[in-house]
Amino acid sequence: MLLRHRPAPRSLSISHININTLRRPQLPLRHRSFLSEDSLTSGRRPLATQLKLASWRRKPTPTSPSCVTRRPLATAIDDPMRQDDIPFSDPSRPHHIPSGSYAQPPPPPPLPLYHLRAFDPATTLQVKVQDDDLQRSRLTPQGLPGGIDEMMSVFDACLDVNKLERAGLVLERLGNWAGMPYADLISLHNQYLRAGIDRALNQPQSRWAQSLHKWFELKIRGKGIPHTTETIACMLKMSLLSARGPRLTRLVTRYLDMLPEQDMSSVLDAGILNQQDFGTITAIYRPASNLATQEPDSITADEEGEEDPLAESAPLEDMKSDSKPVPEVLAVPQKGLGLKTLRSVLSFFDQIEGKDLSKLSADERREIQARLEQDCVEGAIERWREENQALAKMGRSTAAAAGPLNSQLYDWQLSLEKKLEHEFDLFEESETREKKTPEDLERCLYAPFMRQSTPARLAAVTIIGVLNTLAHQGADKGVSLATLLTHLSRVVEEDVRFQKRQREEKARKAQFRLQRLQRTKGPMQPSTSNAPQPSETPTATQEEPHVVKAPTYDNTLWPVLIRAKVGAQLLSALLEAAKIKVVREHPETKTLVSQMQPALARTTIHRRGKKVGLVMPNKVLVDLMKREPSGDYLARHLPMLVEPRPWSKFDRGGFLEFPSQLVRIKNGERDQKIYAEAAIQRGDLDQVSKGLDVLGRTAWRVNRPVFDVMLEAWNSGEKLANIPPLNPNIPIPEEPHGTDDPMARREWLRRVKLVENEKSGLHSERCFMNFQLDIARAFRDQTFYFPHNMDFRGRAYPIPAYLNHMGADHVRGLLRFANGKELGENGLRWLKVQLANVFGYDKASLDEREAFATDHIEDITDSVTNPLTGRRWWLKAEDPWQCLAACFELKAALDCPDPTKYVSYLPVHQDGTCNGLQHYAALGGDRWGAQQVNLLPGDRPADVYSAVADLVKAGIAEDLAAGNFMAQAVDGKITRKVVKQTVMTNVYGVTFIGAKAQVLKQIDAAYPNIESETGVASTVLASYIATKIFKALSTMFRGAHDIQYWLGECAGRVCRALTPEQLSRVANEGSTTSGTVPKKARPSLKISTKANAKKTTRKTKQKPDSAAAMSDLLNQFRSSIVWTTPLRMPIVQPYRKNGSRVISTCLQDLTLQVPERSDPVNRRKQLQAFPPNFIHSLDASHMLLSALECDELGLSFAAVHDSFWTHAADVDVMNRVLRDAFVRIHREDVIGRLASEFEARYRGSIYLAKVQRNTDIERRIASFRSKRRANMREELLEERERQRLLASSDPKEVQKGLDMVTPASIYEEFSPEPVASNDEISEVALGSITSRSHDETEDEHNSTESPLERGEDPETVKELMDISHFEATLKKMTAATTTKGEPSVGYVSFWLPLTFPPIPAKGDFDVEELLGSKYFFS
Repeated sequence: MLLRHRPAPRSLSISHININTLRRPQLPLRHRSFLSEDSLTSGRRPLATQLKLASWRRKPTPTSPSCVTRRPLATAIDDPMRQDDIPFSDPSRPHHIPSGSYAQPPPPPPLPLYHLRAFDPATTLQVKVQDDDLQRSRLTPQGLPGGIDEMMSVFDACLDVNKLERAGLVLERLGNWAGMPYADLISLHNQYLRAGIDRALNQPQSRWAQSLHKWFELKIRGKGIPHTTETIACMLKMSLLSARGPRLTRLVTRYLDMLPEQDMSSVLDAGILNQQDFGTITAIYRPASNLATQEPDSITADEEGEEDPLAESAPLEDMKSDSKPVPEVLAVPQKGLGLKTLRSVLSFFDQIEGKDLSKLSADERREIQARLEQDCVEGAIERWREENQALAKMGRSTAAAAGPLNSQLYDWQLSLEKKLEHEFDLFEESETREKKTPEDLERCLYAPFMRQSTPARLAAVTIIGVLNTLAHQGADKGVSLATLLTHLSRVVEEDVRFQKRQREEKARKAQFRLQRLQRTKGPMQPSTSNAPQPSETPTATQEEPHVVKAPTYDNTLWPVLIRAKVGAQLLSALLEAAKIKVVREHPETKTLVSQMQPALARTTIHRRGKKVGLVMPNKVLVDLMKREPSGDYLARHLPMLVEPRPWSKFDRGGFLEFPSQLVRIKNGERDQKIYAEAAIQRGDLDQVSKGLDVLGRTAWRVNRPVFDVMLEAWNSGEKLANIPPLNPNIPIPEEPHGTDDPMARREWLRRVKLVENEKSGLHSERCFMNFQLDIARAFRDQTFYFPHNMDFRGRAYPIPAYLNHMGADHVRGLLRFANGKELGENGLRWLKVQLANVFGYDKASLDEREAFATDHIEDITDSVTNPLTGRRWWLKAEDPWQCLAACFELKAALDCPDPTKYVSYLPVHQDGTCNGLQHYAALGGDRWGAQQVNLLPGDRPADVYSAVADLVKAGIAEDLAAGNFMAQAVDGKITRKVVKQTVMTNVYGVTFIGAKAQVLKQIDAAYPNIESETGVASTVLASYIATKIFKALSTMFRGAHDIQYWLGECAGRVCRALTPEQLSRVANEGSTTSGTVPKKARPSLKISTKANAKKTTRKTKQKPDSAAAMSDLLNQFRSSIVWTTPLRMPIVQPYRKNGSRVISTCLQDLTLQVPERSDPVNRRKQLQAFPPNFIHSLDASHMLLSALECDELGLSFAAVHDSFWTHAADVDVMNRVLRDAFVRIHREDVIGRLASEFEARYRGSIYLAKVQRNTDIERRIASFRSKRRANMREELLEERERQRLLASSDPKEVQKGLDMVTPASIYEEFSPEPVASNDEISEVALGSITSRSHDETEDEHNSTESPLERGEDPETVKELMDISHFEATLKKMTAATTTKGEPSVGYVSFWLPLTFPPIPAKGDFDVEELLGSKYFFS
């Protein structure tokens, strides 16, 4: 039975908040608890490992003298991410330790969460991928898709919409699939039977019940699929529903006889049979005396809270705050729907103006938060309807006015809804028609997914999704059809899954109520079994519990085919339904004439020789949306009114209703999700998840004094600090007259476009700030929270997009902690230091910073009393709004009789000194580098940026003495600001091109006329300075440079490696691909040994491999870089060369990227991104460790990556925590741990190594190959066999392996001669000049970079400056041709067992010295 949502109320009046209004309606049960996320028998496929159930992971089961219950293992396992506070001992019995020799000491207390856990590389989590991908088949005449993921998604959707007949067709096709495992098949059959039970309960028809009995006999037993206790439980339930008398007895006896005696008691653990069923079965099947029921699962805190009476609400008069009416935020003139939609979402807060919801009970606040998350789409439809009706009442729907957009959107909604209703009517016809047309086949694919929603909701989501995409991409230029379909389908899928989750949650709660009702009706009968149910999820092997098999399929996301079909159908309907009123003046009569025109049109253009579909909005619609800022207009992107839900699963945490992901993953990237879910099941992400919970529990409020000043400045429309002006006065260049020079006019058009772009940018910036101020105004009286999740590197981010503490200066100035603390002596001092830091006086000592604030007391007082009309001293600050917030806080404290007793709410920041370089200095042991980033104690804070600037100046001075004209041009112009951004980003992998752009920006800002003054282009000088910065960094951080080089070398080897599983696949295949010659067709290959190698004649030349065969072999390289952080979070780099697929839709054929785990890795991206991503994972671990300990100590804590915030009174404590956490991480051998993990993770792999030509080893290998006819694949298998023999315990096999001759064995004889590094390795080391971005593909950079771009050779640069780019290209004046006397280096490839280079020697810096540094974070 399908559940229909009750229409949500449009608003929630605070005056009617009580128990009755806050409780949700109890809807009839659709599914039993197997739909619960916590159920191990769920039809979904969460990745799980077999957990080692330690005693502290189990929940105690209460016992009573009259009834002894034993819980099955499936219900005894607690969530590994949540710790249990219930003690072991029974409270009714005294705690007793037995005496004598059998006495055991009490277990040691568990380590605090902020301590690192022991690391064992042998238990490194590894996910084994099924390389034998299930092949895609054709679309069947019934409209069933051919891909495994697509069929699973259709099956799942059909079950959800109660289309069991079609689900049965999918299941039959899956049963005929050769590669489908039996365990997966029986799991799907169990889901189908459960859905059949639901239908039988709601539609008691004997025919349907009989069909399920037949299904069991033919599709399960007839196919030889092994059934489970869950299967038998389903059939018993169906028997009870469909049979009576002797037939029922026969069926019950038959099905129970199919179970082994030891499994009979487990049949009740599936949760399908209730107490009444149990009584009937035990009366019929008397031989099974062991049958007993189990006690229902213990009540969770959330479920208890829902049933228990709500706490008394605080009286409204107690919720009132001492506030006067706040003016509206002056709206930026916008003709789109973004700001108005947002304000409509926030309209709830206008009803409770002056009321503090934090004084309500937790249940009431949770209900309000849930309503805000739920009512977005329904609220949008209601707003469109109201504006349309209001316009009709005013009589403005005439030809004289086009009307606002919202009113027209309601017309779109009605028209599109009608079209979708007609489409829904056609679904049944298409599915039942025997001979299906192409349109019928299309409908059969997308019908189950669209049925999961309603026409009205689909119409609204489609309209919002399309308009948001147009706003994001730029409405005036149009949007490519592929981009629009991708965004639209994602929005629709998210909304469908949200509705589905809501239904499942209600069904779960209804099932819980039913269980509790049954428990109160009679005594529970004891269960004698605690055997776990067979898990339908991939499990670890018995031999290797840390190795987890990846799932065969993934139905958590819609496949690309389904997304394209659904998106195309909805967009096609919208193109037909959306009309917009166009009003124009008649050229002759001068009267206004209106016409309804299509709001959107589809067209095609040619780009790079390919036809590209575009969706172009009507010009009138463009005029309405052109200045519209981007925004999703959903309440789930706003701060929360209650503490976020703690993270307990990959998609359970953060917002209460709308699912969020623990790790931010792009569509199709499955590796990180698989590893994360496996780590969650194993309990490895306990510290990470609780660290995110700590960040989410930090309570915030709006800083009212700063908000009042900002609002006044905003409404004035003038530019102030970083607030752009409402009407920027940017003059348009005068058009040239009296000239025929086309270049002059072209230059004028370019300058006009720059002015227009600048105005548009300022307006967009002001529009975005408009959103932020409106949200701040709505939440001005409330306590709110920011739920956090993280990216794949472990870095934490707040989920709310608009207003959060990671925003710009004005947003940070608007926020303060909701809870305050008395300053104390040290707190007052840190409050003054905070003011100096945000002002920009942060390179002085702490005493000097404190004195700075004291010396500017008059300026501070004036800034507070007259912020907009006084001297405006605060506007001179580097961060003016944060400076103003500090001024308000400091003055309020100083105005107190005892400033140390002042309760402060202002967050005080402690920032790291280029935190990435701090980690590199600790890893490499660089004492000089450690001193520059404040890892060593000092009287004053060191400044790495000034130190690098000094090294750059020294290098320029040397060039100046040699007469370098570029050194002459920049002499005396190098400042700290010029080098800062490049130094800061170099550690995170900035390219040379990016560094040059950073330097150029600073040079142009500081010296706008440098080119006319020196005669040298600023771009050339920027390249020259960037080169000096890179060299300075490599000199200062020598140890870190070696570490980065080692990281890059390891990554290069892994990306060229084949794992043992892949090697087995290559060996088992007759050929690498179908296009290569089968192995049996090749001449027999005789294995070479040292004895017969010399006997082989040299007349036989090696047959070269075909390019296609070698390419197919290289495409087997699928090993991503995977490592584990100190907090045991697995990190998987997602960079692969994604394939593409042509999908036919009702609009056009689309070529879309389809990421697969079988795609080969993008080696360059993997290699270049690994060092910076590894450092990101370390600083993320440092932050989360610090958050956990601060929470343990009772500190309020917030973080912006490497900037940590707390109360002024707690800064000293937090600084101690930061130092301790950093030392705990680097006290261990971080690089040694990584090396041991790599060795364990990639053990048994073989990689493709390189050696330079014309070396001794290359000549020996070439000589060896010239005597044989072996290609690279055969050499690979030979080396695999040699490694197998060498690892054998049989001495004869070992000797046989020693006698084998391969290129690898030849290399081992020349082991002192190192293997040449990959050509990309030199680009990843700290201070190395790299020209390619991580996001660029290899094909886009086939040419080398010119010396002009690098700024290297002064003579070559001068020569290139005197000619055009065309001439330089024609003369091929590139870096490769201008290098004097250096011939190109060639390489020879061969297979080597994967080993890793020795770890670089560490410097003499001891991280323990950090404990005495007071400027580590300051």
